[in-house]
Amino acid sequence: MKRLSVQAPKGVVMIRPHHFGPNPMTAKDNAFQATDAARQPSAIALAAHDEVTRMADGLSAAGVAVHLFEDETATRPDSVFPNNWFSTHSGGHVAIYPMYSESRQSERRPDVIEMLKTEYRVQDVIDYSGLEKDGVYLEGTGAMVLDHIGRVAYAARSNRTNEVALERFCTHFNFEPMVFDAVDRNGNSIYHTNVLMCIGTDFALIGAGMIPDAVRRREICARLEETGRQTIELTVEQIENFAGNAIELEGEGGRVVVMSTRARASLRPDQVAALEASVRILAFDVPTIELAGGSVRCMLAGIHLSRRELAGTQKLYAAATGR
Repeated sequence: MKRLSVQAPKGVVMIRPHHFGPNPMTAKDNAFQATDAARQPSAIALAAHDEVTRMADGLSAAGVAVHLFEDETATRPDSVFPNNWFSTHSGGHVAIYPMYSESRQSERRPDVIEMLKTEYRVQDVIDYSGLEKDGVYLEGTGAMVLDHIGRVAYAARSNRTNEVALERFCTHFNFEPMVFDAVDRNGNSIYHTNVLMCIGTDFALIGAGMIPDAVRRREICARLEETGRQTIELTVEQIENFAGNAIELEGEGGRVVVMSTRARASLRPDQVAALEASVRILAFDVPTIELAGGSVRCMLAGIHLSRRELAGTQKLYAAATGR
């Protein structure tokens, strides 16, 4: 568990929203979204703010470097999910992505990119966002689940995952694309690949049964196992409870897999044991955030970059928190 892995970043970017709410403009193709008529919008926003705060504190306590940014605007309800608009890669590379919903395109923030350039060794930034003008979208590590060890980009076809953009990304960043169809219990396309699967160093969580093509399903699982990983298959119900929306990070005491308490509660004892053979499970309660159709993985943009210098403290707020 102490072995360092290129799969598990040691730092993350988080966005703390001040005006969070489920986005009606993304609900049409995101079956994971829900509403909460019992709470006023202001109460939902406050609860989301607090959930992000507790999660940032918990990750920091585990030894993960947390760069926490504030979003005080009222026009970016999904800004809590920064992994959709940028990703970072070993060797000093950063990608910026085209977003499907116009309501999300303003989430891209120059201050986040400037922080990365200041704190980490960034060699280049490749910006794909101009593809939006052509109706071509690729929503980052929501659309793709990246195997940084095997150099494979797994991607489920959807409105938010364009194969032309995927090929362009894979060419620039040296990944092999593996594209497949995945559907929910009603036959609707899974909107983001990262609700379906999570790739760690020694394990892979995957809702393989939601890939209708049996041949392609076997190919995907075989490719994951080629790298020596244990494949942990998730049921449709577990995927609906965000068990696939997890991420492996490097903490002070070793690797952890981070997921929501809802996701953790959905796992069977044998699945927990399989995970705990290589990582510690770190679960956070984010039921309000999950109303927007994403969970813990979506809230974390992993930093696969080398630091310019060692930090004096593990908790690195990129914006003033008043604490």
